[in-house]
Amino acid sequence: MPSQAIAVRRDVAALAKQIRELLAAGGSKSVALSSQRFFTRPVEAHGWRTAALRKFAHQQRKSILKSSGLHVLVNLADELFRGPISEEKTFAVLVLEQSAAKLGDQEFSLFEEWIDRVSNWADHDGLTMYLLGPMMAAHPERAKSVHRWVHSQNLWRRRASAVSLIRGIRQGMFWAEAQTVAKHLLADDEIMVQKGLGWMLREAAKQNAARTVPFLVSIRARATRLALRTACETLSRREREKVLG
Repeated sequence: MPSQAIAVRRDVAALAKQIRELLAAGGSKSVALSSQRFFTRPVEAHGWRTAALRKFAHQQRKSILKSSGLHVLVNLADELFRGPISEEKTFAVLVLEQSAAKLGDQEFSLFEEWIDRVSNWADHDGLTMYLLGPMMAAHPERAKSVHRWVHSQNLWRRRASAVSLIRGIRQGMFWAEAQTVAKHLLADDEIMVQKGLGWMLREAAKQNAARTVPFLVSIRARATRLALRTACETLSRREREKVLG
């Protein structure tokens, strides 16, 4: 192994250890306990509020970029997204969110692997909304990945097939992909997948109700009530009645 690669690995290991210690020291037990109400299963957390964690991550990002560069920052994030602690995974996403549109296909493939490390909706939505989604919007050909994810045995990949499209949908992109994903997920029996599907359709309806409402009507006989009601949240009363019947 080249000496440079060894040095980077050592730097990343040392950085990860330091960040983990700072995250552990900066948390609040009361916040950690309070956050549990958002999850159906226990989540390991130090207890950081999102705004404070984002500020801390962005401060560390500047320092690491200046001293070590983006490559080390990506490797650090990759290491931190492996652990069970909620704030470590969130930090990994936040430290890279400002670079998402600039990262390449190699990083996109890496972040796709992260989906298999997801343990709850918070891990998932941070990854899809702040890294995978913006990277798809920056290079639309990457959205082809959703055609694989929608068939995955992993429920988080299936949820990702819908949620990762949202950033592009908000910009008027990915309507064809959204329709394909929706049709595949209609009968999915995982509630987190149905919530992700409804969220995607709600954003599509918000962005362009004129084309989304007829599509919702066309799938309503096969769609779950949860997905349909979520999709209709921003529609007018008349449009909601048309979809929900």
